[in-house]
Amino acid sequence: MFEAVLPIIISYLLGSVAFSILVARWVKGIDIRQHGSGNAGATNTLRILGKGPALFVFLLDVGKGVLAVFIGSWFSGGSIWVMVLSGLASIVGHNWPIWFGFKGGKGIATTVGVMLTVAFIPALYAGIAAIVLIVITRYVSLGSLVFAALTPVFVLLLDKPLPLLWGSLVLCAFAFLRHRTNIAKLLQGKENKLGAKRM
Repeated sequence: MFEAVLPIIISYLLGSVAFSILVARWVKGIDIRQHGSGNAGATNTLRILGKGPALFVFLLDVGKGVLAVFIGSWFSGGSIWVMVLSGLASIVGHNWPIWFGFKGGKGIATTVGVMLTVAFIPALYAGIAAIVLIVITRYVSLGSLVFAALTPVFVLLLDKPLPLLWGSLVLCAFAFLRHRTNIAKLLQGKENKLGAKRM
């Protein structure tokens, strides 16, 4: 039990480190959640602070997911269930961070880190599809949702272990839950496109 619970707790606390909030404070002295889309993530960092800080935030958020999976593996001796649950915990932390009043981001970058670590090929295929869609439409939210939706599909098609399927389905549900507003704006044709003028 200890080998399962402790890495999940550590991963949640790790995920709760909101790099977009910290970087925005260091670079511009602002709370990024009060600007742009109000989201504490890499896309809003791009909109408010520019490419350099956004890339930095994206890589750190991806890194949180990767590290959480390795923490789960190290504590459990490689249990795939603990690895998946630790990854999920880091995303929960990113979305609802204890250090920042439980108001965080949407978890896509951290989801990318988790899925690339536990299911590299399915996540790679889903990621390629998402990137192509973002390039064509310039809707990051749409690409994010496609990544979240296709990952469990590829996990299933490539006959990956059951924990990876369940984990990817939960991550998909998280993504759609956190993108409710974006989905409504996409349907209304009001969603912000990548490269649009900063708000």
